Amino acid sequence: MPSPYNFAIFGGDLRQVYMAEAFIQMGYKIAVYGLSEKVNNDTCYTASSLEELFSLSNVLIGPIPMSRDKTNITSKETISDLTIDNIVSLLNRNFTLIGGNIPSSLTDICASNKISYFDYMKSDKIAVKNGIATAEGTIMEAIKSSDINLHHSNCLVLGYGRCAKILAQKLQGLNAIVTVAARSEDALAYAEAAGHGSILLANMKDHISSFDYIFNTIPSRILDSDILKLVNSHVTIVDIASAPGGTDFEYCKNHDINAILFLGIPGKVAPRSSANILVTETLAYLKERSD
Repeated sequence: MPSPYNFAIFGGDLRQVYMAEAFIQMGYKIAVYGLSEKVNNDTCYTASSLEELFSLSNVLIGPIPMSRDKTNITSKETISDLTIDNIVSLLNRNFTLIGGNIPSSLTDICASNKISYFDYMKSDKIAVKNGIATAEGTIMEAIKSSDINLHHSNCLVLGYGRCAKILAQKLQGLNAIVTVAARSEDALAYAEAAGHGSILLANMKDHISSFDYIFNTIPSRILDSDILKLVNSHVTIVDIASAPGGTDFEYCKNHDINAILFLGIPGKVAPRSSANILVTETLAYLKERSD
């Protein structure tokens, strides 16, 4: 017997709320549980438990990340049955599980039981599209946190991956003077081709004092005390690398260095745009599976 609802959405932030609304506008039937806000559509059904939700649809859409502590599902409020263990107990091979940064405790179960799953954070298309919101949000946070214009300021971008490339481009579009620091000489060649300055990470100490803004995208300790003691007094550091980031924030705190760890940016600054991206890629994944 077909499921009464096309999608079951649980946990998360405004992205999951807006995903539900977008699906409904496209004509899909949606059930939800544990969302951060009420879905603005009376046709959306709110389940009374995770178990009930899972009984209503074969396509389960969770948050990004699925869990921050590998125990509880990410949600605005702690809900007793919104846990990884509960999902494990409810899963069967009739389901398709979708979410971001799905923990291995779930993907292992899926793999061993032939349960389909799709991790948003493994998708290059989603990462590139979300990179726009990440770059815009990072710039917003930098402007808000500094007393220096970005225009003609000296900006250092650490790393030159997908997000860093878009960030460097957006900064350049605001007439900032952008330098990229990376380990790879190939990456620096691409940065130069895009019109940016370039330095090897190994040589960063020789240049670090000249920057007004430092943006870190590298998820390892790059800005340690040996580097931080050389930054100028008015620098603003925005670290967007995965927690705990690449900055010694304790050193920054003790030495009055303006440093911010800014994570989960698409969900904070552009949740509706991010939701639309997720909806599009969810449907593309399901279509690809059915073809």
